[in-house]
Amino acid sequence: MTDAATSHAELVSGLIGDRADAWDVAGELPRDLLVKLGAAGVLCAQVGPEHGGTGLDSLANGELTARVGALCSSLRSVMTSQGMAAWTVRRLGGTEQWDAFLPRLTSGDLAAVGFSEPGAGSDLSAMETEITDDGTQVVVTGRKVWITAAHYADLLVVFGKYRGGATAVVVPARAPGVRITRVANPLGCRAAGHADITLDAVRVPADHVLGGTGLPLPFATTAALTYGRMSVAWGCVGILRACLEAAAAHTATREQSGRVLADHQLVARHLTELYVAERHATRACEHASDSWDTGSPDMAVDAVHAKYVASREAAEGAARAVQLLASAAASDGHVVARAYRDAKLMEVIEGTSEICQLILGRHTRKLAQHTRRKVQA
Repeated sequence: MTDAATSHAELVSGLIGDRADAWDVAGELPRDLLVKLGAAGVLCAQVGPEHGGTGLDSLANGELTARVGALCSSLRSVMTSQGMAAWTVRRLGGTEQWDAFLPRLTSGDLAAVGFSEPGAGSDLSAMETEITDDGTQVVVTGRKVWITAAHYADLLVVFGKYRGGATAVVVPARAPGVRITRVANPLGCRAAGHADITLDAVRVPADHVLGGTGLPLPFATTAALTYGRMSVAWGCVGILRACLEAAAAHTATREQSGRVLADHQLVARHLTELYVAERHATRACEHASDSWDTGSPDMAVDAVHAKYVASREAAEGAARAVQLLASAAASDGHVVARAYRDAKLMEVIEGTSEICQLILGRHTRKLAQHTRRKVQA
């Protein structure tokens, strides 16, 4: 890690301590914690110093994200949301919008990004939210569901149809016509503030529309989703590291038939597979971050690959950890029980595993076609 990333990791570790399980059971993160981390630049650490951020590269931010993910996936989810909002502003907005919104995201304001709708989850082309011009304002009407961190948000970055294309608009969370309803009893990341958002003819200034024009839907949404997939993938690395640490500690001290569990061959196999899963996920994430930092044209597909690999390994690895710890990890309030629920959710958000497979399959076909053309030439 860089010095800045190490400093952030130490801050996060000190503030979280052993409180993550209690937050998970309560379903709530302390707002003062989120504001403090936001003001320290931790929640969107890739924002540059010119806008109050730390300016970490993707690799350093990824390791920081993994550290947060190992401690508290709910907090990591808020971190993902904040980073997605900042990256969307940076990618789709203009310089005046960077100056208007990015300093707010590095000084304590919290943000959520609205993609999913009741009829448009994985298929974002079915999105129905409308952003329409009305003089110096735009009117936003629609409904978003299962939006991470919306319960805590000061700003909502809402995607919708606009001028024959799509775009995102920055909506104050307490603007007239905005209603935010908490999702009750989510399976995982219980304290991440998942909520549904209703936007009933919400009026905001026209300069809150990022870029000020309609964009092709894939371009508009991929900008934010690529960041989100990277963040989720690195968070899954953190889940795997937490599970590996807990499983290794338990099996090194618990005895069965006169030997510590780790000395039993079947237990050793589970530990080995858990270790390999963490290494596999880490390498996929490192490759994707390298693509991001070097501006590779494969950045988006490498992020999908990392998210697919890391979430799959985290779900399987957490299940192995439950198997190894047995009843010790079978109740709320244990890091492995929390990891088991959180990891499964990671196979769903920011593109389900099946959507990732479709994207990677299309990419593979393109590679095969390119290879055939080269051979024929």
